[in-house]
Amino acid sequence: MPTRNHDIRRRSVVALLAVATVLALSASTSTAASASSNVAMDWNRTMIGALETSHLPPPQSMRVGAIVQASVFDALNGIEGRYSPIHVQPAAPPGASRAAAVAGAAYEALVGLFPAQKPSFDLRLQTSLAQITDNPDNQSVARGLAWGENVADQILAWRATDGLTAVLPPYVPSGPPGRWAPTPPGFGPPLFRQFAAMTPWAMTSPGQFLPPPPPPLSSSQYANDLNEVETVGSASAPSTVRSAWQTETAIFWQSDTPVAIWDRTADDLIEASDMPLTQSVRLLARMNVAMADAVISIWNAKNVYDTWRPITAIQQAGTDGNPDTTPDPNWTPLLTTPAFQEYPSGHAGVSRAGAGELAAVFGNDTAFTLTAFGLPGVERNFTNFSAAVNQVSLARIWAGIHFRFACDAAVQMGAQIVEYVNDNVAIPVHGPNR
Repeated sequence: MPTRNHDIRRRSVVALLAVATVLALSASTSTAASASSNVAMDWNRTMIGALETSHLPPPQSMRVGAIVQASVFDALNGIEGRYSPIHVQPAAPPGASRAAAVAGAAYEALVGLFPAQKPSFDLRLQTSLAQITDNPDNQSVARGLAWGENVADQILAWRATDGLTAVLPPYVPSGPPGRWAPTPPGFGPPLFRQFAAMTPWAMTSPGQFLPPPPPPLSSSQYANDLNEVETVGSASAPSTVRSAWQTETAIFWQSDTPVAIWDRTADDLIEASDMPLTQSVRLLARMNVAMADAVISIWNAKNVYDTWRPITAIQQAGTDGNPDTTPDPNWTPLLTTPAFQEYPSGHAGVSRAGAGELAAVFGNDTAFTLTAFGLPGVERNFTNFSAAVNQVSLARIWAGIHFRFACDAAVQMGAQIVEYVNDNVAIPVHGPNR
């Protein structure tokens, strides 16, 4: 039976349709005609705005991206039935509006994830409805909205038990050289440990793409990578060692979440290419699922290997048994060290997943521009996706928070996840997988 909350929400939808009718009377015909192609991007940008307003940390932000875009995909696919679903089987009522289903799914998912921002989502929904219809009694729109909400509710219920709120035993540092130790300024336990065992979106298990162990402390690779970050990642590195542009680049990639950076880029490319609604929704779903699974996979590896950060490794280099490293007890990184284990790099792996999904659709040699919410007015321009992923890795080294080997391992993991997602998520029911 419908719940009281659902009854209230249904009445709210009727009211929104009435308001949308008033708005639609002043809207142009061309705006209404283009709604189907723009509604997915509009709501993806709304999601990015919600993330920026909430200041949600990156791991949770990737989870949000996957919840919203999986809801949108399964809602649209529930009408069209062209692909395998992510979670919800196609069962839309006959005649349901595609655009309304997209809007309803995104709206419902965002309200469930960010209830405090509901007033702004209400306004966005009113605008979407005004673009879709000028008839408050439009049954196609009403069915699409209801179906989209239903799908989002199922996705939210599924992910409510994915392990995000798991209560874990206290973390106990293991102590030996090479193992993680609390870092300044907080000196707290490692964050986001629950992601190491979170239910994946597409992967068979969190450890499906576990990388090989990091190089031994006694190896030349370890010494080379430690000496590199000690030199170029120091807070006091002179401009002859780390240029002003490199410093800015390190800050740039730390000034926004990967999901916001890459979803914003996806919206720009979708709009520039005039990509149809179905293909847009599928791309955004695959990309966000890949990034969410990359977080799970990387945090699983972080907690398996439990390795120290450069600040600890450099300050305590006298304990690593490597004759080619030298301790510097006063060394500090350019940027504050994230409070969790080092290997592999989260940003490098997630960015490889996001960029990889875009490259699979638009081709690697695609020009694009990136922006970051926390560094307004600064852009990074690229002629291919590989260059952007490489810059992420370098930025983590210039920031003084990652070793090169941790970035290389994460990039490889991201590539494996992209390949797996594209072979197993949103697969055509008929015809080749393109």
